[in-house]
Amino acid sequence: MTEKKVRAHTNIALIKYWGKRDEKLILPASSSLSLTLDAFYTDTSVAFDSSIQQDTFYLNGVLQNDVATKKVSHFLDLFRKPAGIHSPALIKSTNFVPTAAGLASSASGMAALAGAANEACNLQLTKRELSLFARKGSGSATRSIYGGFVEWQMGTSSTDSYAVPIDDADWDIGMLVVVVNSRQKEISSREGMKNTVKTSPFYSGWLESTAKDLIEIKDAIYSHDFQKMGEITESNGMKMHGTMLGANPPLSYWEPDSVVAMQLVRQLRQEGLPCYFTMDAGPNVKVLCRLTDSDKIKKRFETHFDSDQLIIAKPGEGLKVLSE
Repeated sequence: MTEKKVRAHTNIALIKYWGKRDEKLILPASSSLSLTLDAFYTDTSVAFDSSIQQDTFYLNGVLQNDVATKKVSHFLDLFRKPAGIHSPALIKSTNFVPTAAGLASSASGMAALAGAANEACNLQLTKRELSLFARKGSGSATRSIYGGFVEWQMGTSSTDSYAVPIDDADWDIGMLVVVVNSRQKEISSREGMKNTVKTSPFYSGWLESTAKDLIEIKDAIYSHDFQKMGEITESNGMKMHGTMLGANPPLSYWEPDSVVAMQLVRQLRQEGLPCYFTMDAGPNVKVLCRLTDSDKIKKRFETHFDSDQLIIAKPGEGLKVLSE
């Protein structure tokens, strides 16, 4: 039994993925763009072992129930089949990020599992192929294969919907993550997404404008135009939450402290400190900033939040094999 262990970092979408055009294949309704972060990651190991009866999955040291294990087993089958492996697997995963709290734990989790399964099966998949596989576990995981700025191209089918690296983010870029609430959210992204697509009258406008946002933010990234990138990021995130508020029943992941964080970002901008907020399906606020300003911004946030709620993140790297 040889254990293969891989690390994947989370990514935070600047141009959001919200809604699928194919639920089963996890094909997005639009392309998206993210920044991979160094501060949050998942380490996952996979070892095939014919001496155990069935797949066994530990998350953060806790043996998982049949429902969670079944999801992992189905995903592993994507790798076992082409490798001709029939043995059960022992899977151990540790999240260095709160699970299901809107901090992209599913992105790093499924990307790390894809990487570890590839190593354990010795499939030698390319990063593009791994991105395709990771997408079948979690949409946003397709982007966590790479570091820096990454685009998930919506594609036309299951064979060309994958992520591509855009820029290594090796310039003055950082993010302050404001952990408003690290508890598991009551409504999953999957359920929230499905209901928004089905019932929100704003959804078609969101799709139209997000395609334009993607083109413009890539121009801003290529030219290192931080202000333009930040403005598009903030606008795109708020439009996504607007589609949720228009759903039936209306959906909001915000909490009072989410609004406090957003107001503080606006105040800092008025004072001449450039920073921009974004939020995913959860109450936590991510503040896009220049890395050189991150300590100053964190100090201001400490007047409203405990320091352990505030995490400075740098751009993170792509998949990394930890053990051979």
